Amino acid sequence: MKKKLLLLLFVFLVSFASAQKASVSGVITYEDNPVPFTNVYIKGTSVGTMSDIDGKYTFEVSEGSWNVSVQIQAYRSQTKKITIAAGESQNIDFTLTEDALGLEEIVVSATRNRISKKEAPVIVNVLGPKLFSATQSLSLADGLNYQPGVRVETNCQNCGFTQVRLNGLGGEYTQILVNSKPVFSALNGVYGLEQIPVSIIDRVEVVRSGGSALFGSNAIAGTINVITKEPVNNSWEVNSSLALIDGTTADRNVNVNASIVSEDLTSGITVYGIYRNRDAYDANGDGFTEITKLTNNSLGAKLFLKPNDNSKIGLDFTGIKEYRRGGDRIELAPQFTDIAEDLDHNTVFAGLDYELFDDARKNTVKAYVSLQNTDRDSYYGGLGGGRTRADSIVANNAFGKTKDLAAVAGIKYTHNFKNNDVITTGIEYQLNDTNDRIPGYNRLVDQQVNSTGLYGQYEWKPIEKFTALIGARLDHVNVDGFYTIGDIERSSQVDEIVVSPRLTLLYNITEELQFRGGYARGFRAAQAFNEDLHISSVGGEQRFVILSDDLESEFSDAFTGSFNFTKDFNKVQTNFLVEGFYTSLQNPFTIVSTGSSLPNGSILEETRNGVGAYVAGTNLELSVSPNKQWYFQAGATFQNALFREDQILFEADGTVPGEQNVVLEEFVRTPNIYGFLNTNWTPTDAFKIDVTGSFTGPMVVPRVVSDSGFIDLVDSDSFLDLTTKLTYHFDLKETFHVELSGGVQNIFNSFQDDFDTGALRDSDYVYGPNRPRTFFIGLKFGDF
Repeated sequence: MKKKLLLLLFVFLVSFASAQKASVSGVITYEDNPVPFTNVYIKGTSVGTMSDIDGKYTFEVSEGSWNVSVQIQAYRSQTKKITIAAGESQNIDFTLTEDALGLEEIVVSATRNRISKKEAPVIVNVLGPKLFSATQSLSLADGLNYQPGVRVETNCQNCGFTQVRLNGLGGEYTQILVNSKPVFSALNGVYGLEQIPVSIIDRVEVVRSGGSALFGSNAIAGTINVITKEPVNNSWEVNSSLALIDGTTADRNVNVNASIVSEDLTSGITVYGIYRNRDAYDANGDGFTEITKLTNNSLGAKLFLKPNDNSKIGLDFTGIKEYRRGGDRIELAPQFTDIAEDLDHNTVFAGLDYELFDDARKNTVKAYVSLQNTDRDSYYGGLGGGRTRADSIVANNAFGKTKDLAAVAGIKYTHNFKNNDVITTGIEYQLNDTNDRIPGYNRLVDQQVNSTGLYGQYEWKPIEKFTALIGARLDHVNVDGFYTIGDIERSSQVDEIVVSPRLTLLYNITEELQFRGGYARGFRAAQAFNEDLHISSVGGEQRFVILSDDLESEFSDAFTGSFNFTKDFNKVQTNFLVEGFYTSLQNPFTIVSTGSSLPNGSILEETRNGVGAYVAGTNLELSVSPNKQWYFQAGATFQNALFREDQILFEADGTVPGEQNVVLEEFVRTPNIYGFLNTNWTPTDAFKIDVTGSFTGPMVVPRVVSDSGFIDLVDSDSFLDLTTKLTYHFDLKETFHVELSGGVQNIFNSFQDDFDTGALRDSDYVYGPNRPRTFFIGLKFGDF
C-alpha cells in the first residue's frame, strides 16, 4: 500500500510539474513558403528548437515574459516578446525578410566564435559563391578585390606571383587562414592565392586592421579567413567554363562537387574535384609570357560527425597539384630557353577538430590540429637558349627543390555568462619549417619558426547597446634561419616574448547607427616572408633577396574607427559604412637593391629595417537593395602610405657613372585611391545580369633599367576593370537544374601597355589588372 501511495505521489508531482510548463509553437515562412531548419530559441537561455521540413516548430518554456528569436542564414533575424502563463499554449508565427545585404551573416573571424556580423565588435566583410560567380572568379586571387581596403596585384610576368594588400600594406602583413587556422605559410603567400579554387570555398571572411591578439604574428594589416564548403544537404553539381584571354588564349576549368548528409543530420561529407588548364599569354608579341601557363588539379573533402548532441568532430582535406611555366618557348625544357620560371607544386592542407558543449551550451571546448605540406620542384634561370656554352652551364644550374611544412595545434575554451558576456581563452602552437635550395646558385633558405601563443579575450556587454572586446596574446617566438646566396651567408636567430593587446568597442547609437572603434598591437619577427622567397629576373639574370645582418622585429600600432548606418526605407534595404584607419610601423621591413651583383651576374637585394612608416586612410562602402530583383554595392578607399623619412630603394655603390641613390617617401605599388563595384539585376527567376568591376588609381612602380639594379620610378595610369555576365537558369526536372552563362571580363581592355620586352626585361615590372579583355562561357548542371 505504501509503495502504491509513493507511486501515485510521483505521478502527481510529474503531472504537476508538466502542468507548470507552457508551450510555444508556430510556423516560419518566407513569401508564404515554409523555411525549414530555422533556429528558434529564447534569448539569453539554452531553451529552443529547430523548425522541421514544413517550417513548423514547438517547444516548452516556463511561465513568464520571454523574447522568442528566430535566426537562419540569408534571412533577417526576428524577435517577438511574449508573456505566457503556466499550462498555456501560444502560437507565434514568423514571416521572414530576406537579408539581401548579408548584414546578419554568421562569422567567426571577429572573435574566434560564431557571431552575427551586426553584433560583431569589428567589421567583417564576407565574400561568397554569389560574388565569385558574378565576377567569374576561378581562384581566390580573382575574387578578393571586391571589398573596401582590399587589392590583389600581380608581381611577376614569369611566374604570376600574386599578393593581397589590406589597407595599403603588402601581402606579408596579412595573415591568411584556412578554416580559421594559420597554416598558409610564407611560401604559400607567393603562389597560394591562385592555387585555391573558389569552387571549394564556402565563404571568405575579411577583417581589416590588426589581429595579432587572436591569430599571432603577421596579422598587422588584418586576416583573410578561407572557409571551405561544408555538407549542408544532399546535392551535386558539375560546373565547366571556357575563357579566351584577349580572344585567343584558352583558360579551361571543370569543377565537380557533391554532398551527402544523413537523415538525422548527425553526419555528412562534401567532396570536390577541380581541373584547370590555362595556356600562356604573350601581350606584346615578343615571345615572352605576361600570363603564365597553368594547370591545377585539386581534390578535397570535408566531413562532420556528431557522436551525440553535445559534441562534433570535423575533418577536412585538400590536395593541390599545380604546374606553372612562364618565359619564352614554353614547349622546350626550361634550361633551353632564354628566360624560364618553371614550378611544380604538390600541396596538402588537412585539419581535424573536436568540439564539446555542455547541455546549456554555456561552455565550449574545441581542440584542433591542422597542417600544410608543400613539395616544390622549381627552375629559375635564363640565357640558356643556345647563346654560349657558359650560358648553358649556368642555365643547367638553375633547378631547385623546396620543402615547406606549416602546422598548428591548439585548444580553445569559451564560456557564455548569463548576462551574455563571453570569455574566450586558449593556447596555440605554430610551426613553419622551410627549406628552399638552388644548388647551382648556392641559394639556400633554411628556416624554422616556432611560436607558442596564449590568448584571452573578454566580450563585455554591460548594457544592450554597448559591447567591448578586451584581449591580449602572449607569444613566445623562436626563429632559426640560415640563408645563403653565392658566397654570402646570413642568419636570423630570434628568441623573444611579445605581448599583443587588443581593444575594440561597439556602440549602437540608435537602432540604425553603429559606432565601432579599436586598437591593436602587432608584430613580425625577423624572418623570410613571401617576397624574400620569390625570385624574379632582370637583364637575363636572377634577382635574389637575402636578409640583412642584425634585422630586428617589426612592430605596429593600428587604430580604427567607423560609423555604420543601416536602414530600411519601406522595402529598400540600405547600408552605408565610413571607416577611418591609421597603422604606424616601427622598424618596417623594406627591400633595398644593393647596387652590386653576385659573381654570376645576379642582382642582390636585402631586406632591411627601414625608418618608421604609416598608412592612413578612409574606406567607404554603400549597399542598396530595393527588392529581391536588384542589388547594388560599391566601395572606395582613399589612403596615404608613407615613410617618415625618405626610404632608400636603390643604393649606389659608386662604380657605375651616373647612378645615385634612389629614395622615395611613399610606398611603391600603392595607389592612393582604389575601389570596386558589384551590381546584380534578376528580371526573372530564370535570368540574371551581373556587372562588377574594380578601379585602381595611379601609383609609383619601380622598374629596373640596368644590370646593377638601378631603378626608374614610373607613374602608372589608372585602370577600370569591368566585367559583365549573363546567366540563364532552367529546370529539366525538380532535382536537375541547368545554368548557362557567358560574358566579358575587363570589357574596356584596361590593361598595361608598357611591359618590358625580350630576355633582358624586368619581369617584376607588372601592374594593373591581371588579364586583358577576356570572353567566357559556362555550363553548370546538377541538383544544387
